Amino acid sequence: MTRPAPAGSPGRSRAAGRPTPLARPQLSEEVVVYLRDLIMSGELRPGEFIRLEDVAATLGVSITPVREALLTLRGEDMVELEHRRGYRVAPLSRQDVEDIFALQAHVAGRLAGRAASQISDDELDDLRAQHEALRGVTDPADVEQREFDFHRTLNRIANARKLSWFLHTATRYTPARLYSSDQDWQTSMVTAHDELIAAFAARDGARATDVMTRHFADGAEQLKAHLDGIGFWADR
Repeated sequence: MTRPAPAGSPGRSRAAGRPTPLARPQLSEEVVVYLRDLIMSGELRPGEFIRLEDVAATLGVSITPVREALLTLRGEDMVELEHRRGYRVAPLSRQDVEDIFALQAHVAGRLAGRAASQISDDELDDLRAQHEALRGVTDPADVEQREFDFHRTLNRIANARKLSWFLHTATRYTPARLYSSDQDWQTSMVTAHDELIAAFAARDGARATDVMTRHFADGAEQLKAHLDGIGFWADR
């Protein structure tokens, strides 16, 4: 999964609210990632206006990349532009979350099944090495990057460019920082990797598909539980 899955109790993931500001953001895409994370983790709520000046000050950038980022997010239906008032967060329902993860699970499951049927011994050794390097890592940024690299390698093995592109697009809606900061999720992620590698070693495509599909399904439940915990749906 390209930066997939969530935490068992993500509400405990961050001690002080909003995520740590990006160190030295250079491009509007980094602002996009930052705002997507806030929206999908429920820290920016539907109807809430986004002040360009505040985002720019937090991230240490000019207004221009923030404005460009909001244009991108508008195209993704993450924000809406209200005449003379600015950008506000678009509606996000429980069904939206379920739909997003269902799509991710379907595509990721197909990729995993395909990878299992054609993985070479050298590729399997590479995945094992990446997984073992990830085991025991606790720094959220390191966890996030290593998890991303593991699934990028897996998707390349599947040799399905268009499916991989669809998955990459769908998983943009996953608040990766929220999950990678949570110890419960880190534990479940390692377990899922163990099961995936066992399926690959057996060249069992059906099993690999099932493991990956469950991984995303669990992620949907965990994110909904987090949003429940912060009262995200209270007014809906």
